[in-house]
Amino acid sequence: MKASPQQQQRLLDLQALDTRLDQIAHRRTHLPQIAELADLAEKARVIGAEHVRVQTAHDDVQRELRKSDADVQQVRDRAARNESRLASGQGTAKDLQALQHELESLARRQSELEDVELEVMERAEAIESDLGELTAGRDRLDAQIRAVEASRDEALAGLDEEAASVGAPRESLVAEVGPELIGLYEKIRVTSGGLGAAPLRARRCLGCQLELNAIDLVHIKEAAEDEVLRCEECRRILVRTPESGL
Repeated sequence: MKASPQQQQRLLDLQALDTRLDQIAHRRTHLPQIAELADLAEKARVIGAEHVRVQTAHDDVQRELRKSDADVQQVRDRAARNESRLASGQGTAKDLQALQHELESLARRQSELEDVELEVMERAEAIESDLGELTAGRDRLDAQIRAVEASRDEALAGLDEEAASVGAPRESLVAEVGPELIGLYEKIRVTSGGLGAAPLRARRCLGCQLELNAIDLVHIKEAAEDEVLRCEECRRILVRTPESGL
């Protein structure tokens, strides 16, 4: 392939530009905020699952508390009716005696139910406290995630702006290099980690960082100026420079 020395030099300028664009793209995917958000997302998943568990326990204990309260109230109502009947003195002595015995039984039952209700209330209070702490923790985590997302978006916007500025001359550089050389360059870039062309400097290919042997150096020295050369080791386009050491 033939390309003027000027075209080959411009290819090095294009490679430098593309390298900077690749670095910006790498920074986009390796922002510290991305790793931080992944960590926060895992914490949010854990606290979310715990919040659901405690919320379920809270709902259950509230139903239990309502039932316990209803049981106590039912006994109280029955005792109040019996006390009213007993106070009225209506009924036979046997009936009144039975009412008195039932009131004593109801008093014991009420005491037992109130103990149960107290235990349920204590559990409900503890769960309520846990739920409050989890809710507050979840809200703090949500706020932290929003702040990190805003920081990430700001960083991405800055990188987009930088990429637009760096990449602005690319189209004109591509035109100066020419379609044939660009085609080869892009093909090599795909298989060579983004580096399609490298300068020859001090007898060393700066693509693979290997020093060329004497035979290759003679071949390069004797090649026409418009000959497009390839490194024998890494097969990248090798561009001669005033510092090639030929």
